[in-house]
Amino acid sequence: MKKILVIGSLNMDMVIEMKRMPIVGETVLGTKMTYVPGGKGANQAYAAAKLGGDVKMLGCIGDDDFGRVQKSNLTKSGVDTDDLKRTETKGTGMASIYVDECGDNTVVVVPGANMECDVGYLKKNDAAFRECDYVILQMEICCDAIYYAIGRARELGKTIILNPAPVPDSLPDEIFAMLDYITPNESELMKLCGKEGDSLEDYAKGARLLLRKGVKNVLVTLGKKGALFVSKETEELFPARKVSAVDTTAAGDCFNGAFAVALAEGRRLDEAVAFANAASSIAVTRCGAQTSIPAREETDKVLAELPGLSRGI
Repeated sequence: MKKILVIGSLNMDMVIEMKRMPIVGETVLGTKMTYVPGGKGANQAYAAAKLGGDVKMLGCIGDDDFGRVQKSNLTKSGVDTDDLKRTETKGTGMASIYVDECGDNTVVVVPGANMECDVGYLKKNDAAFRECDYVILQMEICCDAIYYAIGRARELGKTIILNPAPVPDSLPDEIFAMLDYITPNESELMKLCGKEGDSLEDYAKGARLLLRKGVKNVLVTLGKKGALFVSKETEELFPARKVSAVDTTAAGDCFNGAFAVALAEGRRLDEAVAFANAASSIAVTRCGAQTSIPAREETDKVLAELPGLSRGI
């Protein structure tokens, strides 16, 4: 098992369930509210560890109850949290997540302490870069830290996975050229490309554009349609397992964590995507972020029951 380093955000999620989303200016009644540990970085670290990975996380929490809950939850899942930064100047990040009866969600994030996951902190923890094999990043910490981490990981010859969420208006061309894998969803992909479209061919064209920018592999998550993998050698669609979705919160994070674990175990690319699809298909049937992440045994069971891995597009 190769080692995975996750660098990113840690938030406490306030999940509000409701029958339908309000329109602008409208008030609707919620049916339930819960607090759940989240944040894209923490979710991906939690998922990777729970699914069997050797995982360390770098990020920043506040000196508050939410921060202590986050660290405890990650540690219990098996994540190495020894070098998480704790700050007294800002509170732990917060996210308000609104979930309707179809399982769709909208999210508002207040970064808080996440913005103190900065370049200076990462430089102090250079040993984490040197000791890992895979580096996973998202876009909920400051961009300077993200770009530094990508550059340092490339200097050391690590495999870099960037989940560009929330998607920025643009990324520097030199960053694209350092990525081994980029894992946007369909809307994030099209924004990165500066294009519009909603068909599989549109997504494939967008992925090809990122390849021309220097990305080695593009893996687009398509929700209930599955995942689209595009490289210079192949274009493949990996269909999703049909399930009744309850809450799509953290489905993408679960996918990314599972994908990294499978790669770290030395699985083929098609096997890694199928494993990630299986894990995320379970996550959407449960509420919350880290509370929705499946165990390794149930993921392997679902994977064994899938009829096939992929088909050409």
